[in-house]
Amino acid sequence: MASVAQADREDRRPEAEDIAQLLDVGEAEAVLIELASMFSGMISPSSPDSDKPASGQSAQTSEAQTSNLEAKYRALLEQIPAVVFMVYLDRGISEAYVSPQIEAALGFSREEWLEDPIRWYEHIHPDDKQRWSLEAAGMFLSGTPLRSSYRVIARDGHVIWFHCDAKMMRRPDGHPWFIHGVAFDISDLKHTEEALHQERNVVSAILDTVGALVVVLDPEGRITRFNRACELTTGYSLEEVRGKRIWDFFLVPEEVERFKSIFMQLSADLLPEDYQSYWVTRHGTKRLIAWSSTMLPGSNGTPNYIIATGIDITEREQLEKALLNISSREQRRIGQDLHDGLGQHLTGIAFMAKVHEAKLTEKRLAEANDAAKIVRLVNEAIYKTRELARGLLPVVSDAQGLMSALQLWAAEVEDIFGISCHFDCEPAVLIYDDAMATHLYHIAQESVNNALKHGHARKIVIRLTAENGRGLLVISDDGAGIPENHGSSHGMGLHIMNYRAGMIGGTLEVAPSPLQGTIVTCMFTVKPGR
Repeated sequence: MASVAQADREDRRPEAEDIAQLLDVGEAEAVLIELASMFSGMISPSSPDSDKPASGQSAQTSEAQTSNLEAKYRALLEQIPAVVFMVYLDRGISEAYVSPQIEAALGFSREEWLEDPIRWYEHIHPDDKQRWSLEAAGMFLSGTPLRSSYRVIARDGHVIWFHCDAKMMRRPDGHPWFIHGVAFDISDLKHTEEALHQERNVVSAILDTVGALVVVLDPEGRITRFNRACELTTGYSLEEVRGKRIWDFFLVPEEVERFKSIFMQLSADLLPEDYQSYWVTRHGTKRLIAWSSTMLPGSNGTPNYIIATGIDITEREQLEKALLNISSREQRRIGQDLHDGLGQHLTGIAFMAKVHEAKLTEKRLAEANDAAKIVRLVNEAIYKTRELARGLLPVVSDAQGLMSALQLWAAEVEDIFGISCHFDCEPAVLIYDDAMATHLYHIAQESVNNALKHGHARKIVIRLTAENGRGLLVISDDGAGIPENHGSSHGMGLHIMNYRAGMIGGTLEVAPSPLQGTIVTCMFTVKPGR
């Protein structure tokens, strides 16, 4: 009956639907066991299906040559650091072959392994048996190669991972002939993969729990990783943004070119300073993000990924802006009170003291000198009050207030420090926004102070220009200049200048002069007057 079943299987042309019919794992196992029974010696060498050697000397010579080639082939296989096996489908188990590496790998000798045709199946890990059974049955029925990784339990009970490549060879007439395969021990690789997987899980957990935004970009600027904080901030999931270029998805149009320039610097391993950009969320709102980026290079030094970490500073920026507005408003109020309140009051006292001095002088009384001293002290108090008021309210609420304030400031610097400080503004630049004028004045003031204090400049030029709705405030000096690493060592003054520039929607650049000294440039938008 076994021979009939064998012949039936050999005469069938394997079809893909044969595998689909193995709906039950038990059926697949039955097929394997039935096929394995062919290896137990039930088919004798004299079977009609076996190869019959031709009679005479030529047949013996051919058989000897075949045996010699097979011996050489097996000797070569035994040098391969893997388990090589070969099983004839039309011969007994004695004709099967397995390389001696089976003993080193699993602790079974070749004889032990071959004496039991289903020992291999019995030692497959229980969690992999179902999958292996279906894959092996598919190879037997359809002839497709078996390429699979699964676990095998060794004699001493430890588990080994094997990657198996097996193929069923057919005779020229299409009938199954033998199965040939090789199994590599990939336990170390699997253990490494498991360790990497665990490490990846830990990193993923960290990325998804930190409050900072973490974005990983490929060298083309496409998003490959997007942590939980990014999803919560933007309203998009990783699946929605994966593979999309970041500047096509989140950035506001006016910041795209600047971001591309920064990205090119990162790709060239020229790390820029920390920067800020606006992200547009799913709902159309804008969030201000403070970014810090780095490049992860590959083995050849070219960038593999760009990793950017960001903090949403929208609320902080709004709060800082509100605090600065409150501070500016209070300064203006106090300056106005000093000028219009205390200043006028002292002026009245000075007038009364002057009248009293005149009366005492007419009577030729000695107290006239004391009255004159009082008048002088009150006038000094008036002058100091006006100076305090002008410090708190440097720019008058007028379109020409900034030009007047800068002109006066330059003159004071020349008078006090004995250097050349010139203000240039041709043609006139009218600033109708009082807050903008105040911020620009303080930027110029801080720049001049830095040139005097740190650069020891002897010549300073303050230039204010405007064209096509864009204004420029440039402060240049001939001082010692700025150090090359000023980006990591600048003080609070430069931070405040940058912040003031941001408050008016402008940008600030501090750079060394081509000749000598430093150039501070603030670019801003000139708003039309009412």
